[in-house]
Amino acid sequence: MERRDKINYYLDLADVVSKRCTCLRRHYGAVIVKNDEVISTGYVGAPRGRKNCTDLGYCVRQKLNIPRGERYELCRSVHAEANAIISAERNKMIGSTLYLCGREVATGEYISMSNSCSMCKRMVINAGIERVVIRDSESEYRVIQVSDWIENDESLSGSFGY
Repeated sequence: MERRDKINYYLDLADVVSKRCTCLRRHYGAVIVKNDEVISTGYVGAPRGRKNCTDLGYCVRQKLNIPRGERYELCRSVHAEANAIISAERNKMIGSTLYLCGREVATGEYISMSNSCSMCKRMVINAGIERVVIRDSESEYRVIQVSDWIENDESLSGSFGY
């Protein structure tokens, strides 16, 4: 059996973490790694003590037909990236890599060409994370330099979605 490459190994971990998600639309898992050590993990779910969408049986954004990448302030959940960042010490995140994997709940398929929302991008920047690796398929992924999010600030152009 062929050994899995390290990037896909960490993306596989993010995929497993996503299985704890409570979102009815999309399951995302995030893993923060530095020097080949897992620093933190996070998945999509409501803040501690609040009801999850799986408990309520509905998603507000889905009810309102809001497209992906827009109006996240209406979402009940804390995103995977945010939960991973909240659970880590900043000094350990400086220079680290965040691995992100998402799947559509309805089909179980990987979410191709996804990206962090604008709120999560800001948190990733401030956490000192250097790179974000996002899975597109079982073995394909994109590597994003966080410095690109700083230099190409979508909030200045008023861009929506991703």
